[in-house]
This record gives sequence, structure tokens and C-alpha cells, in this order.
Amino acid sequence: MAHDETTPSAPEMSWFAWGDPERAKTLDPGLRDLIAQVLDADVHEMPPVDEADVDLPPSRLTDHLRQALAGVAGPEHVVTDDTVRLRRSGGKSTPDLLRRRSGQADPAPDAVIRPADHDQVQRLLELCSAEGVAVVPFGGGTSVVGGVDPLRGPFDTVVALDLRRLDALVSFDRTSLTAVLGAGVRAPHAEELLGEHGCTLGHLPQSFEYATIGGFAATRSAGQASAGYGRFEDMVVSLRVATPRGTLELGGAPASAAGPDLKRLLLGSEGTLGVITEVGLRVRPVPETVLDEAWTFPDFATGTEALRVLAQSDTRPTMARVLDESETFVGAAMGGREAAPGCQAVLGFEGTAAEVEARAALVRELMTAAGGTRLGPEPVAHWRENRFSSPYLRDTLLGAGILAETLETATTWTGLLPLYEAVSEALKGALVGEEGGAVVMCHVSHTYPTGASLYFTVATAASADPLARWDRAKRAASDAIADAGGTISHHHAVGADHRPWMVSEIGPLGAEILRSVKASLDPEGVLNPGKLVPERS
Repeated sequence: MAHDETTPSAPEMSWFAWGDPERAKTLDPGLRDLIAQVLDADVHEMPPVDEADVDLPPSRLTDHLRQALAGVAGPEHVVTDDTVRLRRSGGKSTPDLLRRRSGQADPAPDAVIRPADHDQVQRLLELCSAEGVAVVPFGGGTSVVGGVDPLRGPFDTVVALDLRRLDALVSFDRTSLTAVLGAGVRAPHAEELLGEHGCTLGHLPQSFEYATIGGFAATRSAGQASAGYGRFEDMVVSLRVATPRGTLELGGAPASAAGPDLKRLLLGSEGTLGVITEVGLRVRPVPETVLDEAWTFPDFATGTEALRVLAQSDTRPTMARVLDESETFVGAAMGGREAAPGCQAVLGFEGTAAEVEARAALVRELMTAAGGTRLGPEPVAHWRENRFSSPYLRDTLLGAGILAETLETATTWTGLLPLYEAVSEALKGALVGEEGGAVVMCHVSHTYPTGASLYFTVATAASADPLARWDRAKRAASDAIADAGGTISHHHAVGADHRPWMVSEIGPLGAEILRSVKASLDPEGVLNPGKLVPERS
């Protein structure tokens, strides 16, 4: 069969790494040796196997199922080509990539189905439920928590439901400043479509170049401008969702008191309760002016206190984040710049020229009073320039035998520094030893009046068994998060990786509620098995 099509907004992602293969980075040998010295470990090259040598299990799709699926989506949109299946065999976490780089692509979907619209998605779900076929919704494939791994659960067959053809601007309401977008629209394409109307969504997570509108909704995504624009869920005004039991049309009014908000139930459901096909969103005019400023603080505690003051004030920047001392130093070193002492904060303001200057002036007063020193726009310009290329560096390091991975959480302002210390110590305790050392970095990237997120980056030698090494660290950090009262995920979602900690997060009764809702909407359990919903104990 023909190879997969690509959308106009971005090329197909690499099968063993992040993003566009043409943008892969190289690592200077001197820098590699310096990193190995800092990590106190011997590192070895870890090149991927040739794609032809990947152990991809044969498709289990029967002729009966192929014909039935083709009867809904069309024969050309039921794809069992190995090239296509390999690129739908999981997300982009370090464990995902380690398995593929070593030549293991099991699990893999038995077929990739590309429906054209909501009605086809609805019919496919009804068919798969009746036939006992597991269905894994697939958008941009950017999950780093096992959210799109094609786990088949108790079913003989699993298909990836690729939503790339649901890529239209369905409607635009200039008066209400709302737009309805197909779930398969990639974020850059969404900005192009809205830009034709002089508007923007303003949602810019690090996955921006590849992630989709449906993926943002299904995982409760948070972007770099969350301080000013809110999280993605705050932008959602309506959802259209296909389930094995029928279609849900949720929301539309600006607010409602008609019982619990079922729209909120589907936001963050990660394809386990239904497949989001259309998302109605609050949009805004493209800002007239963008102003960036960097600040430095004596230490991380002072910097986080400054962000607390901002978050609890009446005047906030559009973007606000603060890096701890390690991340400040490493970021400057990787950029060939001299790092200012202490830790660095980056702020951004968007709006009209008058609004931006008025807000920036008030924020400067608060930041100065909190102990900050203004650096100007240059460090933020460097940060923006490299914002979407960091995952490429992670893959370059992995090829050089160095694990570099991230994890995130959030808690109250009172609990923030204790959680920061607990997770940092857990990571170091799990990684530092005979196999070498570790560098643990962190930043606060999303703030709220009551608390903030913590985003950790960890670098360590891959060792002889890198999967086991990272699994040990991830479990230690997750246990520390749960013990300290943090959330198991602020914006990466739950997927398969965080599922063991869900009962700690929502309690046994909360887990029972989730299972009950799934049983109502997905009685055969075919939707994204093994993700989000806790197993019965």
C-alpha cells in the first residue's frame, strides 16, 4: 500500500526521534566529553538500528475487519504499511524512543485508519466496539507519557485512529470571538487559519509544531502564555465527541448552571471515554505588541516568591517563568553565553502598545521590590529562538549515550519549595551511584494565584540498561510527588506511565467514578486501553 500522507503544516516525524529528521542536531565531541565529565560516567554511542531492521510485529488485521473498516473510511484509508504502522507505534518519551532505537516496535497498531469526518469516526467506533477492536486516537503523536502507545489490552486487534483529515476551520464567529476547529488541525495550521481572520489562539506549548487541537483538549494542555491566556481547557467553549454509544455535543454558551459541566469531564479524558472530533474555542485578536524582559534573582526561592507576588496581583504578564540556578547556568552555557549569578526569570507581555507598557511598568515595580534585577530582552529572545528545538537536543544526547528527560508536577505556593527539594532528592538518589552522576534542573513555567508548576529536566548516563535506569528514576520522582501532595501531572497528562499513581491523586471513589463513566460511554472497553483509568484493585 502507499506510504502515509503528510499534512501541509509539518513533515512526518522521525520514527526514532522528535520532529523533522532534517532538523536533527549534531553534538560537538568536546561538548560530549564535557557532559560525560560532569556526569562522572563513561558514555557510549547509541545509534538507532536501520529502519529495515526494526522488529515490527505483523498486522493481525483480518480480511473481514479490513473490509468492514474500509466500508466506513474507504480502502485507501485503512493502512497496514509497515512504514506507517511504525510511526504510530507510540509517542515521544525517552522509553518510547529507546525501544524503537533498539529495534523494538511492539506494541504496534495492526492498522492505521484515517477517517474523514465526525460521522466516520462515530461509525468506526461503533464498528470496533461491536467487533472487539481496540482503538487508540492519534493526533500529533507527541505524548511523553505513553498516551498513544497502541496497547491492545484484552483484544486481538488494535488500530490507530489517525485524525489528520479532520483539519478544517469548521466555523468562525467574529462577533463572539469563537472558532470551531477540527481535532486533527495541527497548532501551526490553526494559527494560519485564525490569522486569516486577524485572530490567534495564543497557545504555545513546546509540542506546538506537531501537536493537534484535539490532543490539546484530550490532555488539558498548558502553553507558555498560560499566565495571561490560561490553559487550553480555559479556552474551550464546546466539544463534539464520538463514543461507541453515540455523539456528545457539549457546551456552547459562555457559562451554564445546568448541572455538572460534562465538557470538563471529556477534557483530559485522553481518548478513553470518547474521541474528540471538533473543538469550539475562544480566540483573540493578534496582539499589536509583544514585549519581553528577563530578570535575575539571587536564588530560586527568591525568584519563585517574585512569581507568587505577580500571580496574586491584579497585573500579570502574559508569560512568566523562572529557572533554578542549574537550569540558568546550563541554558547560558549551551547558548555560548555567560550566565548571570543566581537564577533567571523570563517575562512576556502581549496586547496594545499602551496596555503592554502600562502592565510592564507595574510588573517592574513588583519584580524590583521582590529582589529582581532587570536584564533586558536579549535572554528571552534566545529562549524563544530555541523554544521548539530542545527536544532535538534530547535526541542528540540520547544518541551519544546520555539520557535527558523531563517530568512535571504542580502544587500550592506553600508546598512548592518542599516539593522541589523532594523530587530533586528522589531523582538524585535514584541515579547517582556506580553508574555515574546526574544533573537535575527545574523551572516554574505556569503560575496561578494559589500555586505553580515545577518542570524538571534530568541528564544522566544511559548505562548498560537505560530503560531500567530511567524507570527507576521516574518511579522515585512519582512517589515523591504523591507523598508531597503534588499532582502526578500538570500538563503532560496521565497516559500509561502515570496511571499507577491515579488512585493516590483522586482516591478510590474517584477511580470508581471514572470506571463507571467509561463503562457507560465505552461498555466494551475498546477506547485507548491501559491509559488514565485506574485498574480495579
